[in-house]
Amino acid sequence: MKSIRIATSIFLMLFTTIALAQSDAQKSFDKLKSLTGSWEGKGSQGQPVQVSFRVTSAGSALMSEIQGPEDMITMFHMDGDRLLMTHYCGTGNQPRMVGSMSPDGKIVTFNFLDATNLLSSQPGHMQTLAVTLIDSNHHTEDWGFLAQDGKMQQHQHFDLQRKP
Repeated sequence: MKSIRIATSIFLMLFTTIALAQSDAQKSFDKLKSLTGSWEGKGSQGQPVQVSFRVTSAGSALMSEIQGPEDMITMFHMDGDRLLMTHYCGTGNQPRMVGSMSPDGKIVTFNFLDATNLLSSQPGHMQTLAVTLIDSNHHTEDWGFLAQDGKMQQHQHFDLQRKP
């Protein structure tokens, strides 16, 4: 009888742990979905930046489009208990990253997982993204680009305000 109670307790603890991990990824995805709409602001060098977010595929994906000379698309979606993103980069590759939320729920950080079409002839690939949710009308995006030689080559900071 005692061993059944212990086994049941262990099962409940494992189930709770799995459920919490799933809900944290889902919470991160839901926070990102709150960015739906059009945004404008400035990049690291003061250049104007426009970004739009749109929920698509019956709510299972969020598309971000950075508008400019090299329009780039980023797709965010759940993969079981993980939050993933794929960035369709102007360099011609598609890095995938895994997301996690900061303990205070304000920053969703993505780190490189793998990439498709990553060729040795390319200058490198996006390695990191941190989306800081300041309030419902203000967020920042910090992109990190890893050069082919393995050194972080470029950091791009976007400070964005929701368009009225």
